[in-house]
Amino acid sequence: MRRVAITGMGVICALGHDAAATWAAMRVGRSAIGPIKNIPTELLNVKVAAEVHDYDPLAHFDSKRLILLDRVSQFALIAAREAVLQSGLDFGSGARGERTACIVGSGIGGENSHNEQSSRFYGDKNPRLHPLTIVRVMANAPACHVGMEFGLTGPSFAVVSACASANHAMAQAFEMVRSGKVDFAVTGGAEACVTVPTIKAWEAMRVTADDTCRPFCKQRRGMVLGEGAGVFVFEEYEHARARGATILAEFAGAGMSADAGDIVLPSETGAARALAAALADAGLNKDDIGYVNAHGTGTPANDPTESKAIRRVFGAHASALCVSSTKSMHGHALGAAGAIELVAAIGALREGIIPPTANFIDADPECDLDYVPNVAREKPVRAALSNSFAFGGLNAVVAITRAS
Repeated sequence: MRRVAITGMGVICALGHDAAATWAAMRVGRSAIGPIKNIPTELLNVKVAAEVHDYDPLAHFDSKRLILLDRVSQFALIAAREAVLQSGLDFGSGARGERTACIVGSGIGGENSHNEQSSRFYGDKNPRLHPLTIVRVMANAPACHVGMEFGLTGPSFAVVSACASANHAMAQAFEMVRSGKVDFAVTGGAEACVTVPTIKAWEAMRVTADDTCRPFCKQRRGMVLGEGAGVFVFEEYEHARARGATILAEFAGAGMSADAGDIVLPSETGAARALAAALADAGLNKDDIGYVNAHGTGTPANDPTESKAIRRVFGAHASALCVSSTKSMHGHALGAAGAIELVAAIGALREGIIPPTANFIDADPECDLDYVPNVAREKPVRAALSNSFAFGGLNAVVAITRAS
């Protein structure tokens, strides 16, 4: 099995329009959750989200191309451009493009286009929908557009597994590079889910907070929706080293499991199995891990369940772990969450800075780990895990280690 290097990273989310700005906000604990500005709020009970602000699509795409792109595909392309540029790889040659996979997860896909055309049909009673509705709405559109932009003619597809989509996508890309099926992969997740119908649907589940996101905190009231994309370039480690690439981290392993139980309630045993599988796949011991980027949604059910799962797997070492949820800053970007959160894990490895759990007030007795409340912490980290647990009982944990 081959080692896998991460040589490119790109992000756009509520914290910033690139990876550097996003990490800078994470490391100081700045929350981007606030009053919704991009959509009407008259029908909403929850009027807060983590939106991408000061965003002009025409600054990134000409009007002819923009017709093809839902907001989710726009975000994926912006993040991919940054990641590919940082990697220093040129995929224009046919040979390299053929040896590159493009796998981008999304939990919902083109929700803005779906909402617009539904309003046109049901609200305006207009029987004629936009002729490009299907290609804007489909969940694989982000992967397709990224592949077309860079000439990636290897395996290309979407992964759709709710809030675990990005971690599942990256795990699949990792496996393909590690096995030799491909030499490179452009992978991550994208979501643009801050629409009135989507927020109303989450409201109906009674799992959303109307103030802010406070993971693992006694006063937590639920999750807060976010949006954005994170995209990474993976390549065979020795190839990256030989060409003198900057290796941001090594993607060391992934663990996945399914609860096969309740469609929404999380399972301690299912989450624990994914955590243990990630350690085993990466060949890491429990005490190798210094940081866990938690799924940490801020819901009553997730946070204690995740805490118990970490305790179950790590035993006594759990007390020495730093665990934080950056969803307290960039919101829950559903299918893009794991990709945005990998930025936090990479930053912890490279700079020895643990991003905090923001908005923290009082500890919940049922959540008994070190959640790095409110203030970032300096700590050398050699290896980190990043958790994503999704509706449907789908669990995906990725493991990264410091480049060596």
